[in-house]
Amino acid sequence: MPESSSDQPDAESSFEQALQRLQVIVQELEQGELGLDQALERYEEGVKLLRRCHGVLQQAERRIELLSGVDAEGRPISQPLDDAATTLEEKAEQRSRRRSSPRPGSAPPERLDPDDQ
Repeated sequence: MPESSSDQPDAESSFEQALQRLQVIVQELEQGELGLDQALERYEEGVKLLRRCHGVLQQAERRIELLSGVDAEGRPISQPLDDAATTLEEKAEQRSRRRSSPRPGSAPPERLDPDDQ
C-alpha cells in the first residue's frame, strides 16, 4: 500500500492527527499484510508518534489546575497541578486522606473505647 505525504503527519500536526495516524499504523500492523521492511518502518513511525502524543498529554496534564475550594465571594480557588514531584504512592495516600477526612459541618466519626468492648 503506497503512502501519500498526507498520511504522515508533519512536526506541526495536531495531537488528534498524530493519534489518528497511529491508529492506522496499528491496524496495518495487526492485519499482518505488510512486508518486514514496511512493518518495521510503520513500527518506527508509530513509536515516534506515540512519544509525541505522550509528550503532548504530559504538557496538558501540567497545565491542569486543581480546584482547592472557594473564597468568601464564591469564586473558585485553584492551584497549579504539581505532578512532577509526586510519586504514585504519594498520590494514593493523598486521595485516601481526602476521602477519609471529615467534611466541614459533619460530625466526627465515632470511636470505640477499648474499655467498652
